[in-house]
Amino acid sequence: MFSWMGRQAGGRERSGGADAVQTVTGGLRSLYLRKVLPLEEAYRFHEFHSPALEDADFDNKPMILLVGQYSTGKTTFIRYLLEQDFPGMRIGPEPTTDSFIAVMYGENEGSTPGNALVVDPKKPFRKLGRFGNAFLNRFMCSQLPNQVLKSISIIDSPGILSGEKQRISRGYDFCQVLQWFAERVDRIILLFDAHKLDISDEFSEAIKAFRGQDDKIRVVLNKADQVDTQQLMRVYGALMWSLGKVINTPEVLRVYIGSFWAQPLQNTDNRRLFEAEAQDLFRDIQSLPQKAAVRKLNDLIKRARLAKVHAYIISHLKKEMPSVFGKENKKRELIDRLPEIYIQLQREYQISAGDFPEVKAMQEQLENYDFTKFHSLKPKLIEAVDNMLTSKISSLMSLISQEELSAPVQLVQGGAFEGSSQGPFNQGYGEGAGEGADEEEWVVAKDKPVYDELFYALSPVNGKVSGVNAKKEMVTSKLPNSVLGKIWKLADCDGDGMLDEEEFALAKHLIKIKLDGYELPSRLPPHLVPPSHRKSFQKAD
Repeated sequence: MFSWMGRQAGGRERSGGADAVQTVTGGLRSLYLRKVLPLEEAYRFHEFHSPALEDADFDNKPMILLVGQYSTGKTTFIRYLLEQDFPGMRIGPEPTTDSFIAVMYGENEGSTPGNALVVDPKKPFRKLGRFGNAFLNRFMCSQLPNQVLKSISIIDSPGILSGEKQRISRGYDFCQVLQWFAERVDRIILLFDAHKLDISDEFSEAIKAFRGQDDKIRVVLNKADQVDTQQLMRVYGALMWSLGKVINTPEVLRVYIGSFWAQPLQNTDNRRLFEAEAQDLFRDIQSLPQKAAVRKLNDLIKRARLAKVHAYIISHLKKEMPSVFGKENKKRELIDRLPEIYIQLQREYQISAGDFPEVKAMQEQLENYDFTKFHSLKPKLIEAVDNMLTSKISSLMSLISQEELSAPVQLVQGGAFEGSSQGPFNQGYGEGAGEGADEEEWVVAKDKPVYDELFYALSPVNGKVSGVNAKKEMVTSKLPNSVLGKIWKLADCDGDGMLDEEEFALAKHLIKIKLDGYELPSRLPPHLVPPSHRKSFQKAD
């Protein structure tokens, strides 16, 4: 393990979780500055692909980018998570949010305009200045003292419109801005309205701007309570079909279905589904701080691989240029032959086709450059990046794993995350194995007369049925043996290999829980222990 790791790891042992994060951040920054940045600068990577990374890019909190057509509930979704209004917030059925708004934590509530924001070294937005005043006048940072924002930041984007005129009238390259954010955020959430599933041309281009960031994308089908179950099935199918045409990945995107605002459901038929989906989405968002270091490491690896490929392309173009005559004609020929050059480089350097930038975009950019001013291939710069990818990254990954084990679990707290995780409104509270937890009477007792009839039909001996006889009744549930075996272990409270009247009733209750679609507990909860066995259970505990 290299020196900066050793020095900072010692600090982690003394200081705990906060220093652990700084250790990884410092390691990532060091690798980028020493290994990747020299290669980027040598071959004009920042002009072709992405600006150089700064300290704020390594230090910033996890960010979530919300993207969707107008009136799909993006701003309302943020309001729902924060349970609080934020400066600059506007909500309405018409296109209301016409700006990019970075919603971040601040001790005092207020907003910062884009031109001031891009000169703040503490914010990760300095490189956005290249998009000009047309964009900066439509960019702001909204700060407020909210518990949720202590762990994450949220980027609200303008509602996407349809038609060429609206796209041009923005005055800046909307898709380029989205691509800049996509490279730096931890999660991209695409919001759809259950009544507006059409993907406009601009929305399609926006989604294509996320090429290479597919692992960050999540989809939310919002306002799903406004349709009934049959319509919801059709809407979901139509959404997946539409997404399949613009997102070229073999994996199916994760779609969260629900109604993400603090208002009564219009259609309650799917309430349980909406609650489960909301909890899944919350868990995904809550885990972002814990996974932030891995995400930044992954992004650095992707960047390093692209920088390598870019160096091979640029140096190859330089090598093919004539020294004196016919430069313009040769340049034109090389640009036209770029797809063939890609294939040649893939074979020569054993590079995957997926690591190469998009051909058409690269051809357009190359039109503006003099190939004779490009640098020839510098093997030492390539070797430095290869060395980072083969040895340094694995060491840093080990350090991240150690810190995840030693540091306390970091989860997003506050806002909507608080209300759904405590008390009787926690998902699954009072359901399945949790049913009857707050009741004095044994929850199995209400169905015990029915279970008793089945029990005595099995001809118990000395008040108990054997495993063979109990199996005859239990297999009628058609549950697999692995599940029935677990139920048997939970129900056989005294471990004698037989079931008495109460234990048999408990086994039937657990079967009912599983058939109703709930998970079995790993350990029998106290409220499910049969009354006659509670003393022995308490002694065992």
